[in-house]
Amino acid sequence: MSAERPIMTGGEPPAPAPAPAWILEARGLWRTFRTPQRELEILRGADVGVGEGEVLAIVGASGVGKSTLLHLLGGLDTPTAGEVFYRGESIHSWPEERLAAYRNRAVGFVFQFHHLLPEFTAVENVMMPALVGGAGVPTARSAAAALLEEVGLSGRMDHRPDELSGGEQQRVAVARALVNRPQVVLADEPSGNLDRATAGELHRLLRALASARRQAFVIVTHDEEIASIADRVLVLAEGILRDKAVPRPGG
Repeated sequence: MSAERPIMTGGEPPAPAPAPAWILEARGLWRTFRTPQRELEILRGADVGVGEGEVLAIVGASGVGKSTLLHLLGGLDTPTAGEVFYRGESIHSWPEERLAAYRNRAVGFVFQFHHLLPEFTAVENVMMPALVGGAGVPTARSAAAALLEEVGLSGRMDHRPDELSGGEQQRVAVARALVNRPQVVLADEPSGNLDRATAGELHRLLRALASARRQAFVIVTHDEEIASIADRVLVLAEGILRDKAVPRPGG
């Protein structure tokens, strides 16, 4: 006997749920590096989507391709196959000028090594992406000062990197990534050089910024404790991304 159909009570059947409207999406990403001796497949058909205001963690052992994936999402590298889409448009179809604008305004970058310019103060470092993007000095300085206050460094704006602790330097790097109000911040092992307590503070800051500013964060890390602040966790192993359940308090 065939299964009974559900009873409809209001004319037309309900429409299917729409697919997620990802801000940033990768479809079928492959990245292969070739040397005279061998061919190394780092990514093998990776698919990932990033939603507005979401904290997405991608975890995996060192050397599995997490940074490679982040570079592809940020337009810093080109996949061997597959595509990256920003708001439904393939970034690989863009001319270099538009791709440069994407890297400057649509996405922000936080690296394990903060890469602050040593000769400039904290506020000057944070201003740099805004100045590159065409903002005037007063506008860039105002935005940078507001962000440094937001990350808890209002009293350290005029200090140079060597006058800041490791955690403070990374907070400056976070503020710099946010100054052009990107839709997505790509963070590569942002707490990798911090002690456990300072790393926890940084993770909580990223979670708070994502919630308050509705900016998405993609965090790649080998530290699975990042799951405590993430909305979703993906595991990268053998070039393939897989979902990992996120434990919830009381769950």
